[in-house]
Amino acid sequence: MRVLVVEDDTELAETLALGLRREGMATDLAGDGHDALARLELVAYDVVVLDRDLPGLHGDEVARSIVADRRPTRVLMLTAAASVGDRVEGLGLGADDYLPKPFAFAELVARIRALGRRAGSPLPPVLEHGDLRLDPALRVATRGGARLPLTPKELGVLELLLAAQGRVVSAEELLERVWDELADPFTGTVKVTVSRLRAKLGEPPLIQTVAQAGYRI
Repeated sequence: MRVLVVEDDTELAETLALGLRREGMATDLAGDGHDALARLELVAYDVVVLDRDLPGLHGDEVARSIVADRRPTRVLMLTAAASVGDRVEGLGLGADDYLPKPFAFAELVARIRALGRRAGSPLPPVLEHGDLRLDPALRVATRGGARLPLTPKELGVLELLLAAQGRVVSAEELLERVWDELADPFTGTVKVTVSRLRAKLGEPPLIQTVAQAGYRI
């Protein structure tokens, strides 16, 4: 899942990004509304975590722009204002969910995951292929009932491949959806991660390499 956190409080933004990356989410940061819109032109984010009270271009305008452009991106709006009226107004602007500050990080993660499931085609809560099962919410994968010791990136790749339901997923798409802007597009990080994932999945092999196209399960 690719997430954009739009927050002008640098310390809070970096803390959220660190936590979300540990949860296996590819997370980018924007410090103001103009930066957020520029990034949205380049990357198809699943979820935008949007501080409403941004300097310069207000968070309300960012939300309106996302809705006007008919992007599939889901918006989780954050604000220090916690009244019912503020929440109703935020949702009326086009936000898909609303979370007042301060909030519990676990709740933020749960809400982002819920919105992420709505961003694309509807998927079952547990992804399965034969004896392979992946619970995206719990970040647990098993094969033949045995838990697999996967890293966050390996889980992210596996989730994307299973969600593709047999479609070939290119290395470029894997890099964009599982990694974030810190990733070097000229490295072999995707190939290495897929190779390690294959080894951990065991026999018989599940991930097929499609020449000059990508990978699929």
